[in-house]
Amino acid sequence: MSEIKRFLLKRLLALIPVLLGVSVVTFALINLTPGDPAEIAIRASGVQPTSEAVEAMRQKLGLEGPVYRQYIRWLWKVIHLDLGQSFNSGLPVAQELLLRFPATLRLALCALAFTAVIALPLGIFAAIYPGSPIDHISRVCALLGSSMPGFWLGLLLIYALAVRLKLFPVVGMGGIKHLVLPAFTLGFGLAAPYIRLLKTSMLEVLQKDFINTARAKGLRERLVIARHALKNALLPAVTLLGMNFGGLLSGSFIVETIFSWPGIGKYAVDAIFLKDYTVIQGYVLLMAVIFVLVNLLVDLCYVFLDPRIRLS
Repeated sequence: MSEIKRFLLKRLLALIPVLLGVSVVTFALINLTPGDPAEIAIRASGVQPTSEAVEAMRQKLGLEGPVYRQYIRWLWKVIHLDLGQSFNSGLPVAQELLLRFPATLRLALCALAFTAVIALPLGIFAAIYPGSPIDHISRVCALLGSSMPGFWLGLLLIYALAVRLKLFPVVGMGGIKHLVLPAFTLGFGLAAPYIRLLKTSMLEVLQKDFINTARAKGLRERLVIARHALKNALLPAVTLLGMNFGGLLSGSFIVETIFSWPGIGKYAVDAIFLKDYTVIQGYVLLMAVIFVLVNLLVDLCYVFLDPRIRLS
């Protein structure tokens, strides 16, 4: 068995207790929240709850008997990808999440593309040419990106580019034009820490001995930056990228709500307001799985970016 396979097996086995702990917390949501979930489910269907209907709904939701038995029944269904049914739509939660996940993934990838387009050149050139105009521009962009709330930037973009200039659609999902405003809103906010991090990392790497050696060998400055400096400077950014990408895949609640983007973030917000506990449980579980898998991919990326890092 190769080193990568052994590493993957060890990490996947280590994820089991993490996911079990998340499942316990997730299951507790339906028991610790105020109100009877059975009554809420009945009221969501537009029917006045009676004692008989409430009891039947509790059996349907698996809420009868001791708590530990409820948890075992619920976990057995989760293992078989049965996350229950939405109180409001009556559709399986797993089906609803899978239908909305591609929209969130599409938005997340485009937001990361905007982040790379903004952060990479500003962070790199600010380190290469400290004190230059591009260095000052990078500081202004980093300051604006970190201080301006996403909802405020989104509303400004809607007013300026959609309402006034009519360059882009206001809300909804469709073609590329529908994607530009929400993706830029997310990407600009994410770019701020990457600009600062890339600049700091590049400045540190450019002082290393192996950079001076590469220059002494007569390599062109462009090759020194691209092949040697940038690859090493990206390591801290990869860690932050994993956290941000996991957060984007969990749904950008504010941006998806502002732009009426039909992703899982907006779906989770609607479920919270409607007290749709089965949807909230399914959403939390899905996010836990996404975060642990993204962190696993980040660890693997370290090895390819820096051969000195060993999986063991």
